[in-house]
Amino acid sequence: MTTLNLDSDADFNPTGDWTSHKLADTFLLGKWIGEHLRGGEIILLDGALGAGKTIFVKGLGGALGLDFNDVTSPSFTLVNRYDARLMLYHLDLYRLTDGVSAAYAVDLDELLSDERAVIVIEWAERLRNYPLPAPVYRVRIEGDGEEVRHISISRE
Repeated sequence: MTTLNLDSDADFNPTGDWTSHKLADTFLLGKWIGEHLRGGEIILLDGALGAGKTIFVKGLGGALGLDFNDVTSPSFTLVNRYDARLMLYHLDLYRLTDGVSAAYAVDLDELLSDERAVIVIEWAERLRNYPLPAPVYRVRIEGDGEEVRHISISRE
């Protein structure tokens, strides 16, 4: 595992394994990634309730120019839309059934048509094999409560 050392931007590559010792580390990882987004990226978030998925998105949103306090979990609204340096769509599929119906419930095809948008999807496993255009990053956060978080980021 790599501890969070986000000082160098020379070779931005968010893939790898990270260790987050506190919520602020998870926030900073999201912020670091957000600083490098150009639009068109899809970020799939996996992790248990309380793992820090929304903290990660708060950091990402902060980097896009949002007040991180305004970034909230869309658990009940399903989609939160934020207009910043890039359009940010934050989706939460937790309450939806698996498969294509989850994509239709949040009008995913319409959101994907916005090439300047960044789409972040919590509980993305609900989409199953729904085709997503590149680039797609999967962020897995393991741990909850006061535990150290292990964050794995891969490109799909």
